[in-house]
Amino acid sequence: MAPKHPFLLSLLLVLLLYLTISASSTSLIDSISANQSLSGEELLTSNGGNFVLGFIPIGNSSQRFYVGIWYNKVSQRTPVWVANRANPVSNPSTSVLQISSQDGNLVLLDQSKSIIWSTNTTSITNSNTAVLLDNGNLVLRDGQNSSKILWQSFDNPTHTWLPGGKLAFNKITGESQKLVSWKNSEDPAPGIFSLEIDPNGTSQYLIQWNNSRNYWSSGVWNGQIFSLVPEMTSNYIYNFSYVNNSQENYFIYNVKDDSIITRFIMDVSGQIKMLTWVPTSESWILFWSQPRQQCEVFAFCGAFGSCNENSFPYCHCVKGFSQKFPEDWALSDQSRGCVRNTPLQCTDRNNNSSRNSEQDKFFEMNNVRLPDNPQASQVGSLDGCELACLNNCSCTAYSYGSGCSLWFGDLLHLQEQYGGGSGGGTLYLRLAASELPTHKNKKNMVVGVVVGVFASILICGAIIWALVWRRRRRALMNASKTMEGALVAFRYSDLQRVTKNFSQKLGEGGFGSVFKGVLPDSTPIAVKKLEGLRQGEKQFRTEVSTIGTIQHVNLVRLRGFCTQGNNRLLVYDYMPNGSLDALLFYNTSSKLLNWRTRYQIALGTARGLYYLHEKCRDCIIHCDIKPENILLDDSFVPKVADFGLAKLMGRDFSRVLTTMRGTRGYLAPEWITGVAITAKADVYSYGMMLFEIVSGMRNSEQVGGEGGRGAYFPTMAAGKLRDGDVLGLLDPKLDGDANAEEITRVCRVACWCIQDDETFRPTMGQIVQILEGIVEVDMPPIPRSLQIFDNNTQNIVFFSDSSSGPTSQLQTSTSVSSQTKSLSSASTRNS
Repeated sequence: MAPKHPFLLSLLLVLLLYLTISASSTSLIDSISANQSLSGEELLTSNGGNFVLGFIPIGNSSQRFYVGIWYNKVSQRTPVWVANRANPVSNPSTSVLQISSQDGNLVLLDQSKSIIWSTNTTSITNSNTAVLLDNGNLVLRDGQNSSKILWQSFDNPTHTWLPGGKLAFNKITGESQKLVSWKNSEDPAPGIFSLEIDPNGTSQYLIQWNNSRNYWSSGVWNGQIFSLVPEMTSNYIYNFSYVNNSQENYFIYNVKDDSIITRFIMDVSGQIKMLTWVPTSESWILFWSQPRQQCEVFAFCGAFGSCNENSFPYCHCVKGFSQKFPEDWALSDQSRGCVRNTPLQCTDRNNNSSRNSEQDKFFEMNNVRLPDNPQASQVGSLDGCELACLNNCSCTAYSYGSGCSLWFGDLLHLQEQYGGGSGGGTLYLRLAASELPTHKNKKNMVVGVVVGVFASILICGAIIWALVWRRRRRALMNASKTMEGALVAFRYSDLQRVTKNFSQKLGEGGFGSVFKGVLPDSTPIAVKKLEGLRQGEKQFRTEVSTIGTIQHVNLVRLRGFCTQGNNRLLVYDYMPNGSLDALLFYNTSSKLLNWRTRYQIALGTARGLYYLHEKCRDCIIHCDIKPENILLDDSFVPKVADFGLAKLMGRDFSRVLTTMRGTRGYLAPEWITGVAITAKADVYSYGMMLFEIVSGMRNSEQVGGEGGRGAYFPTMAAGKLRDGDVLGLLDPKLDGDANAEEITRVCRVACWCIQDDETFRPTMGQIVQILEGIVEVDMPPIPRSLQIFDNNTQNIVFFSDSSSGPTSQLQTSTSVSSQTKSLSSASTRNS
């Protein structure tokens, strides 16, 4: 029978549906009030949908849950704040986040109703409200006055510093806010690295190890930037300010474009990092970090751990020691270091008893950064220094340079292959005699007998091996000859052999590591082991064949490849003079690049990029132009390396960017703003590299640090270029021996290359013509990224001369809007 009141029935159904939806929509609210709680899979979502708060599992354990805040619009779950970072709960369904009925604090209760975490305010009302704001800030508001904030997560950060937040020093209480790293990659408990503003009152930020040792400083605030972070001058992403008043001093930053998702973190690596989310590749890219080198992080490898910038992972235990907790090392936590394999055989030698074969001995470690906290000993010889250490059972190492230095207890902050000059030397590490290969005992007699018995077997084996090797060598040489001018398909075992099992590492880039090898005909090669490749064998061969057809005098020649199992390798010509960065930034006087050579390197690099952009069948965008990827042959002819690999790797540009540790120096603004990448991104990177060719130092290094002011070199170059003082930009090691006209030309080109709007940047073809002297180039406008806005004069200013004293002369530039004359107009005038 049909219902008598269909309208009332429909209304009832709608009401029931509404109540059902409301009851199930707990994930859509942004606040917790009195008599409300959050548990299980329930979520708070900020009003604009940017952030989410809830229970989150971290790591592989299913028994550890944390109340945290993470990005809602980022596909990778990325926590930015954790409440109970040191006290996880085991079951979120029986744990509750709520407003305390006793004192109005926001509290986390476990299954036994014990308080695991609390905001710990002095509020005495239970009518407070906790709200998740759209900037990622969790605030506790007064129930009677919603504008009164009792507590906020921005004042209690964990390891992430979000835009709009601040790290302050409270002058009244003497307390400072800190960013504290996670314990390891799967444990948000407080780690040993922290960032805070100097509690002694200076306007600088410090990174500390274990709350006791400062190992990095931002430099003091000079009114516009932190003096040791000159990259801040290149500011096309942030608005920032420094506040110093009677109550506190702090630094605060915001993003100019709200669509950009970015964050600073105090990483488990001991580095402060700026990361930006790239939606197109769905990955975080590293945009800036300090300290630049991983091994500059104090005691990164723990006690008796040694850091090596030329290896990965960076840390390993020194001889005679093993990882104390291997499971921690696997999670990037080396803080607890290494332990001895064999206890020391130390005995009391105060009576000068005679030495015997079982006593401790010393292992010689050359070219190391010596450990922290040496103690001087008044000993006048190397032997005397050894004896002084040997006679004290607490002594673990010694070194003898200008005097005798002894170390007692744990050795911290060791670095191998150290080329930093001061603080380096030879270390003699104390080990049990049995740990050293020179140790002899009665078993040596048995070994001698065994060697004699098997001598004939070994000789026979050597003959067989020689025959096999000769056959393989002949096959490898024949392959090289028959494939002359084409790509050689190498076997993995052949490349293992010619590189001595990949033992001589030449470097590491965005796509893998490079090793030196020597072919049977004595031809040296460079072998790159690709990492993270997702392509199948057929597609890999197709892409490699395309790269192999690209031949130019300023491009590194691809000789061959290997695709065997999961191994993907590329074989290139070996460049005896290495990469440009080594000769520009770290070279010795024996290989100082004079100006003429530098200019030819700049021109040759431009020709190589011009060929890639405009002469190949398809435009090839390099995506990673920097001195590390410009190699030099025996005549210092530049060769662009790693071209075509972005396409080969499936255009995973984010992987390239994540390898740019230490500076955002070569990245065009469009990488961050998300617009399509064109060949003009390479032009920008090339322009930044030109500045480094002129100065002989990294753009990110401060210039003219007198009085606490350091200038970003491209900014200073723009000022001196306008003043006509280009020789003042030249690498001091050249003693002014250069052509001023060529320096002016290079600096003008560099400024055109780094224009914020890519349409104002020249093409590589135009750059080649300018450097060849065929085309004239006008004075460029100063890019916005090199300008500083002076709040006092309301003018745009730039550094004219950062070395002119504490105040450093500033000059007002002409309006950029009046300088929009395009380079292309000048490029039409042929000489």
